[in-house]
Amino acid sequence: MKALIFSDEPKNAREILTYLRGKMEMDVISTEDKELPEYGAQKVYFYKDGFVDNLSKFLADHISKNKYDFVFISSTNIGRELAGILSYKLKMKCMPEIFSFEHGGKTITKRFFHGGKTVVEEESDFHMFTVSAGICEAEKTDKKSDVSNINLDKSNYKIINVKSKNTAGTDIRNAKVIVSIGRGLGSEENIKKIQPLVDELHAEVAGSRPVCLDYKWLSEDKQVGLSGKKVRPDFYIALGISGQIQHIAGIRGSKTIIAINKDKSAPIFEECDYGIVGDLFTIVPELVEKLK
Repeated sequence: MKALIFSDEPKNAREILTYLRGKMEMDVISTEDKELPEYGAQKVYFYKDGFVDNLSKFLADHISKNKYDFVFISSTNIGRELAGILSYKLKMKCMPEIFSFEHGGKTITKRFFHGGKTVVEEESDFHMFTVSAGICEAEKTDKKSDVSNINLDKSNYKIINVKSKNTAGTDIRNAKVIVSIGRGLGSEENIKKIQPLVDELHAEVAGSRPVCLDYKWLSEDKQVGLSGKKVRPDFYIALGISGQIQHIAGIRGSKTIIAINKDKSAPIFEECDYGIVGDLFTIVPELVEKLK
């Protein structure tokens, strides 16, 4: 079996390559990234100035010419739009937002459903999929891929202005330890009270949707959840987070989840590995002293 992987974000391409390694041969198309040839693809194709029109034309021709058995597209904004266009152009059904793939005669996939409230496992004959970010932790191989550059047709689109979002610090998707805050923190001023824990653990700060989007205590790029970023740290420490399903969908890849909440019935306690019921402003200083 042979698959084509597409992602306009090389980080996602590295994760998909790692996940599918050993299951089939793979080629990958992405924007330029010096590390991507070290993740197990047969061939790596790099492109520049790609938009949905010239990318979809190239991909449709490339997929037809090379007769790939499967197509995996990273679920980014561009990726989701491309998947719809390619599904129409190639007359291929597309299964969206998968986080698990197995093939043995029939294809078995898993994805979140009903806004992340359930996981649905499906058997199908689909050959195109969009893949959720964070499907696994990327790992390099000893083998290096052949690398080629793609010359895309001229696009009908033209960028006339780029306005960057406000960001703070590193990408939380790369963090090994995350201290995440929810409404239970009480106020933006209280962030300084949990900073000693962040510093002691060399962690990144993140937050729930209300903290990042409604109250704006943290910038939008720090939001964890179904509508934010999916993270896979070694330790995820949730402070004052109730644990709604949309948030849980973003942290299920975490190796160890620790929750502190004064509400003993908070849903987060059904998902965490270790839970402490109590006032976080009492417990966090005690944790810091123990860590020291």
